Amino acid sequence: MKTLPARSEIPTIETWNLETIFPDIQTWEKTKDDVTLKINILKTYEGQLSKDSETLAKTWDLFEQVNRKVLCIQVYGMLANAVDTNNSDTQALFDQGIQIENNFRAASAFIEPELIGIGFEKLREWIKKEKKLIHLGQYINNLERIKKHINPHNIEKNISLSMEPLSDFYRTHLVLINADLHFKHAIDQNGNTLTVGQSNIFSLLSQKDRKIRETAFKNYADGYLDFKNTIASIELGCVHRDIFTAKTHHYNSALELSLDADNIPEKVFSILTKTFKENLPVWHRYWRVLRKALGYKELFVYDIKAPLSDDIPVVPYEQAVDWICEALSPMGDEYIHILRKGALEERWVDRACNLGKRQGAFSSGKYDTNPFVMISYSDNIFSMSLLAHELGHSMHSYYTRKYQPFIYGHYSLFAAEVASNFHQSMVREYLFKKHKEVSFQKTLINETMWNLYRFFFIMPILSLWEIEIHKRAELGKPLTANSMIEICSELIAEGFGGEVNYDKDRIGITWAQYQQTYQNFYNYQYATGIAAAYTLSEHVLNEGKEAAERYINFLKTGSAKYPVDALREAGVDMTSAEPMHNAYRVLKSYIDRLEAFLPS
Repeated sequence: MKTLPARSEIPTIETWNLETIFPDIQTWEKTKDDVTLKINILKTYEGQLSKDSETLAKTWDLFEQVNRKVLCIQVYGMLANAVDTNNSDTQALFDQGIQIENNFRAASAFIEPELIGIGFEKLREWIKKEKKLIHLGQYINNLERIKKHINPHNIEKNISLSMEPLSDFYRTHLVLINADLHFKHAIDQNGNTLTVGQSNIFSLLSQKDRKIRETAFKNYADGYLDFKNTIASIELGCVHRDIFTAKTHHYNSALELSLDADNIPEKVFSILTKTFKENLPVWHRYWRVLRKALGYKELFVYDIKAPLSDDIPVVPYEQAVDWICEALSPMGDEYIHILRKGALEERWVDRACNLGKRQGAFSSGKYDTNPFVMISYSDNIFSMSLLAHELGHSMHSYYTRKYQPFIYGHYSLFAAEVASNFHQSMVREYLFKKHKEVSFQKTLINETMWNLYRFFFIMPILSLWEIEIHKRAELGKPLTANSMIEICSELIAEGFGGEVNYDKDRIGITWAQYQQTYQNFYNYQYATGIAAAYTLSEHVLNEGKEAAERYINFLKTGSAKYPVDALREAGVDMTSAEPMHNAYRVLKSYIDRLEAFLPS
């Protein structure tokens, strides 16, 4: 039996360096106590902001100081727990971080209602004459844009206080699937067993041995199906949370709330779903070509990641970093120096595979920390591409935090998924040109199409699923595990077009396996990010330095501009269908590449 090691057995070099945030738990505790005192001081400014510009500046300065410390406290606990979810001590850090963040939000809930009460004309006069407020121009403009969605202080305070119990749905989801959910072992063709866990499921699905893939896929899905009613209840709680938040802020729907947070036009979402439906025949063609490439009479869901070549390249972590840096060389020496140093010397990346490690991968960190990447690295081209993806987020974080003041030192999810997919697009194009061997090309196509299956096929489907689920919930219609599974399986079946064999329940539980589904309309932003990334990477590869500078300026923007506006300046208009159509053109080219290797 091949088992996963405990967290305590992992070499330090494979872990991230959380000591750059706090050197020890005692410092974390001391900072938390200090922040609690300052939160109480912040409360004393309630009702005072309209007094004069000096009072506002003093309040805002304290607000930012406390906010920055709160975020460090919160992210430290979250990161510590993400890699060791079975550890009750790290779970306590995570929970306390969420609690103090919610306390801070409740304590500072008076600020925006009081700013609105001052009046925007007077606020702009104060900003002009008060040096400590001069950077707030875009923030005030956005506040004016959304003012009708901000309630009086007492209501906003109560809403903020409600966020802690409402966030329990997502926290419960994380604990259940990462700590308490267990899966039966996969079995190879010789009867040997292999551990199935959140940190190795995708590695198992890429095995040459079809028996491993089949049993890993089925047992992983069955693990979720065993708890389908509990998981559906958690999801429904998240949906009700979204609807509650939308209604209390005077939005017509949870989707409208999600889009308006970053001033994303509704047409961007509708273009995505419309072009996805129009291009389903492209996916149907891919399933046919894939079946022929694998030499199977029938294609099953667990075959989608099956290797297309017997000669599969081994890609150690250090090799992956080298390839990523070489692929991104058009971005300039500074970009590559920062990237390489973070990945190899400063321990931004936690790459270990261990028991209790949270599912998936992510890039995190806050304004006053390094970027941090969590990935379960497996010495293959899939992990290399995923590493490139997460380092794309990290470079976005690095440039945003370096060039923006704290108030704009973050970016939207909509912009985030552009940066991550830009990295992957650049790396794939580089490797397609560098490695002409048929076996390598097939493996690269395999990785590319698996990634697009998850994020350019499944994510639009889950976006359509979210629309239906929220619609039913908003109308008060019953939602059960079985109805959620039924809706999901029907949407995926349409995408398979009769070319892929599947079990309805096992494919229908797909929605439960993506943590983004528990966050209000996150999923669609992966697909829009892929579309924008393909266009921007083509610009960099075709135009060179000028396009690279435009892209880096986009990374530097943070939230100082709305994401659609920042992307337009970088060279892609997401209110047009052109980026989506271009992405499908690229998708077709990958299918053409694979088909060219098939015997005529």
